[in-house]
Amino acid sequence: MAMSKTSSQFSAGRTRLIKDRAARFGVTLGGGLVLIALLLIFFYLLYVVLPIFKPASIDEGERYAIPGGNAETIMLGMEARAEVGYRVTADGRFVFFHLRTLDNDRDADSAVKRNAGEILLETSVIHGTSPEVGLSAIARASQATGDYAVGYTNGSALVVRPEFQITYPNDIRSIEPSLTKPYGSEPMVVDSEGASIERLAFERDGESMMFAAVTEDKRLVVSRVTGRQNMMTRRFTWSSQRAEIPVRGEVGELLLTPNLRQLMVQVNGSGDQRVHIFNLQDMNNITESQIISTDGTRGAITSLALLAGESSLMIGHDSGYISQWFEVSGEGERQFQPIRSFNLGAAVVDIVPEQYRRSFYAVADTGEVGIFHTTSNRELFKGNPAGVSVEQAAVGPRANHLVAISDGELHVMTLHNEHPEVSWSGIWGQIWYENYDEPGYTWQSTSGSDNFEPKFSLVPISFGTIKAAFYAMLIAVPIGLAAAVYTAYFMTPALRKVVKPTIEIMEALPTVILGFLAGLWLAPLIENQLPGFVAFMLLLPISILLAAFLWHLLPNDIRNKVTDGRAAMLLIPVVLLIGWGSFAMSDTLELWFFDGDTRGYLTNTLGIDFDQRNALIVGIAMGFAVIPTIFSIAEDAVFSVPKHLSSGSLALGATEWQTLTRVILLTASPGIFSAVMMGLGRAVGETMIVLMATGNTPIMDWNIFEGMRTLSANIAVEMPESEVGSTHYRILFLAAFVLFVFTFAFNTVAEFVRQRLREKYSSL
Repeated sequence: MAMSKTSSQFSAGRTRLIKDRAARFGVTLGGGLVLIALLLIFFYLLYVVLPIFKPASIDEGERYAIPGGNAETIMLGMEARAEVGYRVTADGRFVFFHLRTLDNDRDADSAVKRNAGEILLETSVIHGTSPEVGLSAIARASQATGDYAVGYTNGSALVVRPEFQITYPNDIRSIEPSLTKPYGSEPMVVDSEGASIERLAFERDGESMMFAAVTEDKRLVVSRVTGRQNMMTRRFTWSSQRAEIPVRGEVGELLLTPNLRQLMVQVNGSGDQRVHIFNLQDMNNITESQIISTDGTRGAITSLALLAGESSLMIGHDSGYISQWFEVSGEGERQFQPIRSFNLGAAVVDIVPEQYRRSFYAVADTGEVGIFHTTSNRELFKGNPAGVSVEQAAVGPRANHLVAISDGELHVMTLHNEHPEVSWSGIWGQIWYENYDEPGYTWQSTSGSDNFEPKFSLVPISFGTIKAAFYAMLIAVPIGLAAAVYTAYFMTPALRKVVKPTIEIMEALPTVILGFLAGLWLAPLIENQLPGFVAFMLLLPISILLAAFLWHLLPNDIRNKVTDGRAAMLLIPVVLLIGWGSFAMSDTLELWFFDGDTRGYLTNTLGIDFDQRNALIVGIAMGFAVIPTIFSIAEDAVFSVPKHLSSGSLALGATEWQTLTRVILLTASPGIFSAVMMGLGRAVGETMIVLMATGNTPIMDWNIFEGMRTLSANIAVEMPESEVGSTHYRILFLAAFVLFVFTFAFNTVAEFVRQRLREKYSSL
């Protein structure tokens, strides 16, 4: 029997040892897997985000002799897919050619080889005019229209448009270029005196066109042409207005805005460099709205260009500096002001803007090319692309190919410039956006226009995250901690068994339900009953203190019939009565104090903006969601304080309040601090409540009556509409990365403080 008992004990001990080791291994493995999962999330977010900070690069492609002869190239261009290019020659020819070699191995939907440089179409824009009339100038409209205006030596101009039609003969994709004349084959009169056009600017807005020209006798003339198309014959009937603008000095480059409202004229005076801005809205009264005088230290003006969106004027100098100007409100009118500048390092020969983004390509007289982006204020590339000394360049509509002319050869290069809009200063610094009156922090990722300037500042949505968490914790922390202390220390065990599980069950309530109720029920209620709500918030603590004082005045016989653990239940009717009375008097209070319009009083008299879905609504709803977390952890911490500590304190003559403040709370402080930090983490990461109850306005204002947009809500709203791999998509991942780091930093600090508190008060 003794041997059997010993054997059984040995077997039980070995089983327990195996279980202990298995449990230790399982806990260690689980903790390790959690850490690995966190690291994988961290590095995946970093992997998605890092490409947005890469600089631009240019890879060498193909090179071949310039198609169409040795005539001077006035302009270069290409279609959207960068498969067909074209050049405009000084003798008036548009030469279309295969830009790149494409075959089965390199292009899946092409079944025939297309040799780079092979001419597809060659057509003259002088054909049909009298022999003595020749091409004297050419201008390109904004890249969105794709139109060209060809100026002739007789003072007229013809509008042409390169078009590219995709066909599938024998199931083989083919691009057929053509040069169309969308407004008729007859040139339009620009100068009524018939003088040769030396410089030309052209823009089209709907069925209205504007020509600005410098003639050979140095006159600056402007012609506005408006057409009406016959629906039956498809012919245009034109009406025109012409005006001559007096300018002192030699006229250089001309620019027209696509809305046909402004003309920009470079004038070279005696030792002075100026850009004159003319208002063209009234052709019978053209006025000079501004003269831009550039800093003389930056040298002569060598190039002008309008960026995509046509709001920013870029001015290049022979010193290598390129300055950006756009209109800013001031002194009752909008004026062009210098915003930022870039340095190419050598005299600027040409500025080539991208079609949709605020990137531009500057060509220097040394053959170098600089790639810059205005919004992010980044220098993306500078140097000789693929070792080529560039004389003339063009960028594809999709900004993925660069065509350059150098030493009689055409070079086709591949551009890698996917995320120029992003820079560290652009994300966290103040940026002066086009048509804004001052620099600011702005988030606006999308718009209905292709020429929209994206605004990717994470500051307002990070601020919104902090604001939402602050107001939520302002409500949740006092209520949660007070409830936890009272439940753990004062409440009777029987009542605690009911209250604690009830509050913890609240944590299981879906936050989408809270957001729904906050946005559709609570927000309108508080807006309509704001005086009553404010009165309730002011009267509630006063009523509780008054009820406690009156309870203290009652005879001991009455007070002894209710235990201290249940005395707080008597406050329920007090709270209900004060709430009912406050909201019942709301309309009367509004009439007495705010002349019947509380919202108007806040807005007009106090200057406080009021949005229905605001930080107050978020604070109440999200505080309601956070309270169970804080309550549960803090209550466990207070209740877990050893009873001998409180008993010893009471035995030494301390009151219950002294015991609570000087013994219980200090001992439980690590757990209480953890409860607060867990609640803060829950508030920072909350999505559905702030999504449905804030209005999602990315503004920076501590006003409790205005909304905000948080990082988590912004990701939830915009991720479904972002293109995978786009700048917008990666910025949203950066927002997630910021949120991840934000919560990780909070938790790290919280753990550090908790350990310090634990060490300090563990000796109690």
